[in-house]
Amino acid sequence: MVTEPPQPFLQRPAPMSLATPTLHTSRLLLRAFTEADTDAIFALQSNARVLRYWDTPPWKTRAQAERFIAMCGQIEQEGTGARLAIERVADGAFIGWCSLGQWNPDYRSAKLGYCLDDAAWGHGFATEAAHAVLQWAFDTLDLNRVQSEADTRNSASARVLEKLGFVHEGTLREDCIVDGDVSDTWVYGLLRKEWQRSRI
Repeated sequence: MVTEPPQPFLQRPAPMSLATPTLHTSRLLLRAFTEADTDAIFALQSNARVLRYWDTPPWKTRAQAERFIAMCGQIEQEGTGARLAIERVADGAFIGWCSLGQWNPDYRSAKLGYCLDDAAWGHGFATEAAHAVLQWAFDTLDLNRVQSEADTRNSASARVLEKLGFVHEGTLREDCIVDGDVSDTWVYGLLRKEWQRSRI
């Protein structure tokens, strides 16, 4: 009987850093976070109206904003994604952020997220920012699939995803509990071929 010699355990190569891009649209500048954004991100994430359908309660301390900024750099160094601050070109105002997280180069997949100040709602900024990030994701990172999620009560976020071409794939029942409030989550997916078709 002939047996094969044991094969060495194959480890994935160490992750490489992923430089946070600078993206431009007609009305927005998307860029890496800096420490100068600490107060602005704290104001955003401590706003109960903005965080109404979020998966965490509103922030209570500025230290949470400092950790968020530090995590942006860590995500970049780990090569797992990118968080981009969104500036309005007209006046340079910080209006929110958009992210591509959980990047898996083997599966060519990632998750899209975004959060905008309530004063910026209703102007198409979320769609515009997310479109720029998706363009980068599919063209530069060669992704095949991007997933995003929304609280089932957040119809505005669902509309943003649908405008971008995402397809509703299912519902996670009672998957989120924040301060005792139980909620369901819609799961959306966008495939590379769908994105390409929508750009023709």
